[in-house]
Amino acid sequence: MVEAAHLAAQLPLLVRGFYYEGWSPAHTPVKARHPADFLAPLREHFKNDPSVNPEELARAVFAVLANHVTVGEIEGIRRVLPDPLKPLWPVARSEA
Repeated sequence: MVEAAHLAAQLPLLVRGFYYEGWSPAHTPVKARHPADFLAPLREHFKNDPSVNPEELARAVFAVLANHVTVGEIEGIRRVLPDPLKPLWPVARSEA
């Protein structure tokens, strides 16, 4: 949960509001350890739009984040992710 707060601190105010919208600390962290579990909420949210690929959507969001927050923060997030989820994140800029 600390990494989530560190990430939020680097987001623009408006985006930070969306980030925290509906967040309930009592229900975190979510225990998604595998890509299918992680992507299930996206799949459910966009179930009526077959043009949305949940994995592509997640990768696109992570790529935007990786380009707008510090390399150190992205590395911190990757460190706490379960190994099966790490491939969804882009390689940090310092590793490219």
